[in-house]
Amino acid sequence: MGNCNTCVRADVVEEKPSESNRGRRKKTQPNPYAEEGDRSAGPVRVLNDVIPGIRIGDKYVLGRELGRGEFGITYLCTDRETKQELACKSISKRKLRTAVDVEDVRREVAIMSTLPEHPNVVKLKATYEDEENVHLVMELCEGGELFDRIVARGHYSERAAAHVARTIAEVVRMCHSNGVMHRDLKPENFLFANKKENSLLKAIDFGLSVFFKPGMRFSEIVGSPYYMAPEVLKRNYGPEVDVWSAGVILYILLCGVPPFWAETEQGVALAILRGVIDFKREPWPQISDSAKSLVRQMLEPDPKKRLTAEQVLEHSWLQNAKKASNVPLGDIVRTRLKQFSVMNRFKKRALRVIAEHLSLEEVEIIKDMFTLMDTDKDGKVSFEELKAGMRKVGSQLAEPEIKMLMEVADVDRNGVLDYGEFVAVTIHLQRMENDEHIRKAFMFFDKDGSGYIELVELEEALVDESGETDADVLNDIMREVDTDKDGRISYEEFMAMMKTGTDWRKASRQYSRERFKSLSINLMKDGSLQLHDGISGQAVVV
Repeated sequence: MGNCNTCVRADVVEEKPSESNRGRRKKTQPNPYAEEGDRSAGPVRVLNDVIPGIRIGDKYVLGRELGRGEFGITYLCTDRETKQELACKSISKRKLRTAVDVEDVRREVAIMSTLPEHPNVVKLKATYEDEENVHLVMELCEGGELFDRIVARGHYSERAAAHVARTIAEVVRMCHSNGVMHRDLKPENFLFANKKENSLLKAIDFGLSVFFKPGMRFSEIVGSPYYMAPEVLKRNYGPEVDVWSAGVILYILLCGVPPFWAETEQGVALAILRGVIDFKREPWPQISDSAKSLVRQMLEPDPKKRLTAEQVLEHSWLQNAKKASNVPLGDIVRTRLKQFSVMNRFKKRALRVIAEHLSLEEVEIIKDMFTLMDTDKDGKVSFEELKAGMRKVGSQLAEPEIKMLMEVADVDRNGVLDYGEFVAVTIHLQRMENDEHIRKAFMFFDKDGSGYIELVELEEALVDESGETDADVLNDIMREVDTDKDGRISYEEFMAMMKTGTDWRKASRQYSRERFKSLSINLMKDGSLQLHDGISGQAVVV
């Protein structure tokens, strides 16, 4: 079920409160559950329409854990009488840190209760509340995530992508016609109801959704970075953002990577605002013009010109989906859907440390490879040299993959790889097979030999060129890697991070609401939006 860790929720203080959040953002009130405080008045309730005294255990048995998010845990839930299996999202009241968090839960329940039954939207069956938790009992979706199903299936075609795109567009149309803006459409929020081949695909998470009326404008930055529409970053948007997000998903369905990608929040924002869509990489040359036309119109930067959900469904590509090509799009798309070349700063630093601790034999092999590729002997490897060198060593990577690899490895963004960057990417290609390398890197960070990397040690290791460390980045990394939440990173947690692969879906979870909040505030200058372009070095005004 919905995993709040995958969400970015940057609550931005507004100079002019809009109708959409009047009364909610004037002042951030503390949540009464977060502190012990004075309980003499009795516990404050989160849900207003729950009947006191009726407990979830009276009707349901909570079983094994199915998933875990920022605010709570989803359990398997069985009806005592009918034995029907459902899912229960139990939200811990103590983790709802502010009055806004409490209001978000209330709104999620209100939206799920208001929306009419729809085959592609998960049903809310019942709500309960006790002193510790709010429980949302929903239908169980046990068929797995959208992308995982595609990857496992093997055969994947333009026709299959059209079928999924239609479902997502129908969900958006239904939401909008009922005055609901989803605001967090992404592949992770679509699950299959069951494991059958013809299983229904269902939207599962309305935690960031809001009610809206025609003409209403919203300004809080919410959603996940890759799927954010440009007007969200400009903090002035309406329901058109859902069509943009659906367009991003369609682009990914057809080629396996997001249309707007970078390793930093600023880079992601700049790519979105530039709005340049790449239709050259494989397999786009083989994809129909009709499919490309729909993607372009869904990713139209001007929300007034963007297609509505109704118009998406009327588009000829979806109208003639049964006639769409059923030729497999190839392994490249499936591989990309499974993995995407991105590493957080911590992982990069660890790779550098590993590079510094390689054995002489290993160093010689990599040095020889570097020399082989550096054909003009300038001590740097350009993209063309890397491409030619990869062919020489028998690599099966296609040009788009090599380009991505280059972009990931080129830390200083000067368009070439120096020896250190080359070593880091070579080790990454070897998939971190040698545990001893990882052990050495861990010991480098664990300065006091306690067996854990503490926040202060992490700070020391990740000091940037200016001699400072960004506290938000540090906290983000610690939150992501420290899975048992004891405030430090064990060797097992460190190893898990290094061996996770480079799944860009997980990478999107690196972004925190604080980072996007500060990013947005920094971008807004005199009513215009400015970004520093790392490629040209120029300030870009949008």
